[in-house]
Amino acid sequence: MSILNIIEQVSSTGIKDDNKSRKEMLSVFADLGKKFAMASIPAVVLAAIPKISSAQGTTESVLDVLQFALTLEYLESTYYNTGLGTSGLIASADMAIFTQIAKHENDHVTFLKSAITGIGGTPNASPTFDFTAGGSFTPFTNYQQFLALSQAFEDTGVRAYKGQAAYLQSNTAYLQAALQIHSVEARHACEVRRLRTAHGYDTIKGWITGASYGTLPAATAPVYAGEDNVTQDGLNVSSLGDGYGVNAATEAFDEPLTMAQVLTVANLFIKS
Repeated sequence: MSILNIIEQVSSTGIKDDNKSRKEMLSVFADLGKKFAMASIPAVVLAAIPKISSAQGTTESVLDVLQFALTLEYLESTYYNTGLGTSGLIASADMAIFTQIAKHENDHVTFLKSAITGIGGTPNASPTFDFTAGGSFTPFTNYQQFLALSQAFEDTGVRAYKGQAAYLQSNTAYLQAALQIHSVEARHACEVRRLRTAHGYDTIKGWITGASYGTLPAATAPVYAGEDNVTQDGLNVSSLGDGYGVNAATEAFDEPLTMAQVLTVANLFIKS
């Protein structure tokens, strides 16, 4: 089933919010300052859908969901496009990798704009982003920091995506799309982590170990919070024997992030 067919299903079923309407949520984000939810686009679309149910009785349309997702995709596409457009920033050997990642994000933006137009909406303009987070980072003058934020963005996206997967189990179409995109986001994360080790900026694996954020800035710690969990379905996996210790137990399972947890990390990068 195509993504457009999935969107059509969402539009026809009607969706409501447990606590706040999507517009109200975005208003709260604006009041708090620099806000943003980070994840890959289908991840974000799917993330928004299960959150929308019925406590206040406010019905949101698929248009609201797609506009929210479009804003999220603007962030990643802008980040990678800016990096690629900054002369001398990205190592020549890594250009093809980031060119491909940027293409994925640009395609997501194009798709969302088309989807919004296709249901009669007008795509929102891109916000203005501050990837320095008020001067805390210099990702476009320092390749080490560019890679560090890339890793944080991608690792957050993978966990945020998984955080919504449980809501999709009753709908095989959604679950199928979620799993397909989740694997792509995980490959992005793995490749960026590999690059950071190859350049000597860290000594990390292609996957997360415990709650370690290695040499990343301390501000990224919430990205990895909870990844030191060793208990799955009531079983302490680290106690299985055969050398299957704590590190192996945490590496074998990715822990989900809620949208609120994602926002803890992501709310630094939107300026207006």
